[in-house]
Amino acid sequence: MNNRIGLIGGSGLYHIEGFTKQKWVNVKTPFGAPSDDFLTGELAGREVVFLPRHGRGHRVLPSELNHRANIYGMKKLNVAWIISVSAVGSLQAKYKPCDIVLPDQFIDRTKRSFEHTYFGEGIVGHIAFADPICEELRGLIFKAAKAERARVHNGGAYVNMEGPAFSTRAESITNHKLGNDVIGMTNLGEAKCAREAEIAYSTMAMITDYDAWKVDEAHVTVDMVIANLRKNAEQAKAIIQRVLPQIPRAANWPCHDALRNAIMTERGCWPKATIKKLGPILAKYLK
Repeated sequence: MNNRIGLIGGSGLYHIEGFTKQKWVNVKTPFGAPSDDFLTGELAGREVVFLPRHGRGHRVLPSELNHRANIYGMKKLNVAWIISVSAVGSLQAKYKPCDIVLPDQFIDRTKRSFEHTYFGEGIVGHIAFADPICEELRGLIFKAAKAERARVHNGGAYVNMEGPAFSTRAESITNHKLGNDVIGMTNLGEAKCAREAEIAYSTMAMITDYDAWKVDEAHVTVDMVIANLRKNAEQAKAIIQRVLPQIPRAANWPCHDALRNAIMTERGCWPKATIKKLGPILAKYLK
């Protein structure tokens, strides 16, 4: 099976023109159920796997997302790169609604970070996460966005809050004053699990609103988020179609080797049950 490219985002993404040979695949994981079935197919000459992050019909809360199952499913389907598309709020005036930010950093404000790792149950590992986004993939997305004449910003800190409520004004003002760039509820867990699964991961953060810090703007509402996401949808699809052929077919970037020096537990001490559970993730280290 060829290395595939994963897409995670809103349900509208799988209506991209030219997405052929579509087939929904149910993937079982030892971490429970993913957000939905995975949609496999071909797009822009590449084999792709799409996952609607919140399920078709948007049925899964951000805090209910099973990141381990979602990324494990991608790994099981031979995904080596993931492009994540998600709605975020802007924390700085220079990022306007319908702009795109390609974050290079995350700040964890979640309460369930223990669910963002595959390690435990007898195998201890500590991945390097100083640079949590795949630089090579982010660079390709930036070039594709510029070619599509998008208002795109390369780099920035993504604050991952828990939700589901939007920020209080005090929280939003604090994040603004700290100099953080965007705020969302979903991408950090994906990025951590993807790094442990040795999948290159990058985020396309689509600005929908100014969160709550900008007092001269209306505070964020679901209607506002949906309206601006729809405006951004066609641009996001065009960027994806442009970048896919630019992604190499060989999975040989640094992110594809992230576990090599990360596991502290001696190989002879790895429990058989945990080895079996993490089969697709540990496969190349079992040879």
